[in-house]
Amino acid sequence: MAFCLQSLLLLLLVFFQLSNALNSDGEALLALSSSLILPQSVNSTWNSSDPSPCGWAGISCNRGGFVISFELPELQISGSLGKEIGLLNHLMKLDLGVNNLSGLIPSELGNCSLLEYLDLSNNFISGEIPMTLEKLKKLSYLSLYNNLLSGQIPSLLFHKMSLETIYLNENNLNGSIPSFDENACRVKFLWLSQNNLSGSLPASISNCTELEELYLYANQLTGPIPWTINNLTEVDVSENDLLGNIPFNSKTCKLESLVMSFNRFDGELPATLGNCSNLKNLAIVDNHLSGRIPSTLGLLTKLEILYLSINSLSGSIPSEIGQCQSLISLQLYDNQLEGIVPRELGNLKNLESLLLFSNNLTGELPIEIWRILNLTTILIYDNNFSGQLPVEMCQLKSLSNISIYDNQFTGVIPQCLGINSSLVQVDFTNSGLVGNIPPNICFRNQLISMTLGYNMLNGTIPSGVGNCSSLQRLILSNNNLSGSIPDFFVTSSLLYVDLSFNKLNGQIPQSVGNCVNLTMINLSMNMIDGLIPQQMGNLANLQLLNLSNNNLYGPLPFELSECRRLYVLDLGFNSFNGTIPASFGNLSSLSQLILQENQFSGGIPDFLYELNELIELQFGGNKLGGSIPQSFGSLQNLKVALNLSDNELVGQLPMELKNLNMLQSFDISFNNLTGSLIPVSDLSSLTYINISFNDFNGSLPRGLFKLVESLPSSFIGNPQLCISCQIGDSTCTNITILEPCNVPNNNSKGLSKMKIVIISLASVLLCVLVLFLVGFFFLGCKRKKVGVPSLQEGSSFLLNQVIEATEDFNQQYEIGRGAHGIVYKAALDIGKIYAVKKIVFPHQKESITSMIREIQTIGKIRHRNLVKLENFWLKGEYRLILYEYMANGSLHDVLHEIKPAPVLEWKVRYKIAIGIGHGLDYLHNHCSPAIIHRDIKPKNILLDAEKEPHISDFGIAKLDQHSIQSTAIMGTLGYISPETAYTTRRSKESDVYSYGVVLLELITRKMAIDPSFSENMDIVRWVTSSLNGSSKIEAVMDEDLVNEVTGTSEIEEVNKVVSLAMRCVAREARMRPSMQNAVRELQDIKSRFADAQKQKKPEPTTSI
Repeated sequence: MAFCLQSLLLLLLVFFQLSNALNSDGEALLALSSSLILPQSVNSTWNSSDPSPCGWAGISCNRGGFVISFELPELQISGSLGKEIGLLNHLMKLDLGVNNLSGLIPSELGNCSLLEYLDLSNNFISGEIPMTLEKLKKLSYLSLYNNLLSGQIPSLLFHKMSLETIYLNENNLNGSIPSFDENACRVKFLWLSQNNLSGSLPASISNCTELEELYLYANQLTGPIPWTINNLTEVDVSENDLLGNIPFNSKTCKLESLVMSFNRFDGELPATLGNCSNLKNLAIVDNHLSGRIPSTLGLLTKLEILYLSINSLSGSIPSEIGQCQSLISLQLYDNQLEGIVPRELGNLKNLESLLLFSNNLTGELPIEIWRILNLTTILIYDNNFSGQLPVEMCQLKSLSNISIYDNQFTGVIPQCLGINSSLVQVDFTNSGLVGNIPPNICFRNQLISMTLGYNMLNGTIPSGVGNCSSLQRLILSNNNLSGSIPDFFVTSSLLYVDLSFNKLNGQIPQSVGNCVNLTMINLSMNMIDGLIPQQMGNLANLQLLNLSNNNLYGPLPFELSECRRLYVLDLGFNSFNGTIPASFGNLSSLSQLILQENQFSGGIPDFLYELNELIELQFGGNKLGGSIPQSFGSLQNLKVALNLSDNELVGQLPMELKNLNMLQSFDISFNNLTGSLIPVSDLSSLTYINISFNDFNGSLPRGLFKLVESLPSSFIGNPQLCISCQIGDSTCTNITILEPCNVPNNNSKGLSKMKIVIISLASVLLCVLVLFLVGFFFLGCKRKKVGVPSLQEGSSFLLNQVIEATEDFNQQYEIGRGAHGIVYKAALDIGKIYAVKKIVFPHQKESITSMIREIQTIGKIRHRNLVKLENFWLKGEYRLILYEYMANGSLHDVLHEIKPAPVLEWKVRYKIAIGIGHGLDYLHNHCSPAIIHRDIKPKNILLDAEKEPHISDFGIAKLDQHSIQSTAIMGTLGYISPETAYTTRRSKESDVYSYGVVLLELITRKMAIDPSFSENMDIVRWVTSSLNGSSKIEAVMDEDLVNEVTGTSEIEEVNKVVSLAMRCVAREARMRPSMQNAVRELQDIKSRFADAQKQKKPEPTTSI
């Protein structure tokens, strides 16, 4: 009995232990926990002593005690998911998203055949998606996004009748998108964006009739979209290489968001987009769309975002867009839109961002838009907007970013700007604005960038600009600002300052040392005087300092050497003196050191060899004295220029200069250097050299022959320099600027027998040749004369008519005389009137053919502002060129000769100025090769009956190359640019200089070298001195013009033309605008002038 009782108790104990043992799913979870690092709050609940895991954190079970849900998201779990997950045979939901898991997805996960929901997103899981996931027939939710997955998507993964949600975005998946089940695709949400998927979209995606959201952006997909998208609610296929038309039909539309930017879609925007009444976002940026913006977009009353930028859309902006009352951001920039902006856009009361820049929009921006109080960003630059900026813009309290540059606005900047708004960025560059800078533009102290360059602003720089501690970028260049530079705030954030090309005076403030973050300072082309403040040495981050063309003086402060990041230092054209500080040797990053046209002395400093990064060194026009140091040979990076001209240098060129094998420009003119040029004879990279007016001697090295041929005036003024040409050497036959070197006579007292024989034979041959030529001439006289072929010269009949009309070029028909010949008026019997120019050239048969070719080329050039060449003849020692006749003669006659002087209204002067500009721009930029006029002046500008200007002689300078006078300096005194005063080499920039002089003549009605000027004074110096210290343009205008424009808006137009003219006549060629830019600037003024003329009254001034 006792034995039976003992056995019963033992059986009960075993049963009790077995009934409390952890089941298999719990064992699997415990095994998983060995590779997972679970937080304490979870780990504490996972007890091996529990009979089942059903009470553990993150675990749910069915009635049978089997795990059906494993959910532990957002708990910072790390480690990896082990293969034991495949033992959970009843698992229906696995959510470990937003953790720190790593490693691979175990292939055993495919054994969880009941799995419906899988979320491993936002982890660091890598490797490929296991093929075994294809076995999960009941899977409806798959989220693996934002991991490090790679490889291809399993080909049959999407063949799941149950799969509805697919989130595989933000991985490194590649290959193509798998096909979908052809019979029953239930996918609603497909997110594959931000991978490396390629190929075309599978056609089977059209079977997914329940698809609502399609996100494929930032892949490498190609081809068209193979089905219509109007039944989807959200589509984003941007940043791919998709093409074709936008797939859309008009039956139904459920779209709420459509983003197709940065692809290659073409064709027109479907008008049926207007049926998408629920559409909130429409973005199709940077594609190839064309045609007009459909007016049906105005039906989209829920639309908040409309981005159609960077396409080829044309036409005007539909006024119906004003009906999209929910619109927050409208971006249509960089298209070909034209016309005016509809005032209906003012109805968009919720609009915050308006981006219309880089189109062809015209007219005024409607006042209704300036009254949209929610506007934060207005970017309308690079259009043709006109009109004045309204004071209403001051009421835009949310306005932070406004950019209107490169338009044709007029008037002043509203002086209240900045008081009510927290401006961050302001860019009004090249907008035609006048008046003062608003004093409170940085009132809220949030302004980061203020760019107001290339306007006609005057007055002083407000003190508030200097006190603006948030300001990082300040550009006020190319205006008429005066007064002194304001003091800078102690905690200034300035990085970039450009105040160049103004009329600023006074001294550089010591407070500039507070701007310790500055990387760039440009104060050039002002009237600043005084010393460079020592505090500038505080600017340890400074990289570029340009103080050139001012009135600064005194020695350079050694503190500048503390700016060790400087790579450009330009102090040229001032009055600095003393020695160049030796401490500048610390500026080891310098690539450009420009100190020219000052009064430095004390010799060329020795430290220069330490500046290994130098590519340009300009010391010309000082009083340095001494010799060129041998250490220059170590500056082997010198590439742009080495200029030591006009420095009273002595001695010989050091042989070490031969190491400068990258140097392109070398100028040592106007010194007292002696010896040989051998040290620079092998610098093959040189394109420009000037050694004129020194005392070099000996034979010119052969390595310089090509340069003396192209730059002959660069070698004059060296009387002991000569050239040695060997018999039969054709290399130097064209060099006439240098005398031949003396041929040694070997102290011979008489002629050798061989020489006597040679001379005798030469005499006999000469006699035979003379007899032959006499006979040839005698026989030739009996034949019909055969000259050089006429090569399409004008007919003899027309020539005879011209000769008869001018009575054989009688002086009474003379209407002009210039450097290139005499001009006659020829009124023919046929009713046509011509101008005929008679040019005298030495008779050179060998050059006639090339001259004819040149004339024919000139004759093909056609432009409304160039005199038309009608015909030509080459006769004897003169050439006849037939031009169209200009009834009003030359501009010189109209400005200076005709008495009483004819009235020249401002609009006529403007017409002449822009016409000349168009003609020169055509010669420079539309002829191949470009044509340099070389002699622009009023005598070479002819006026037709409507006073339209026509440039003449634009090809005659080229014809001069065929004459023996090819070394003569081209141009007319007063119009010759400084850099070409001693050379025959001319450039586009030299034409620009001459054009600037002509503009000044138009404004002043004074000649380039006028009798009223003092000695050694030309019009450029006269205008400069007359305006010096004065902002009144009337000081240089002629009396008639002053009476006409005073008190009108036209006075500002005159001001801007003078400003342009002064930039054209800048001393340094690189500072001059191109003719293309000069014409563009004049066109802007012309358009504004035309608008003003329609009003026929002065523009009202705004007083605020």
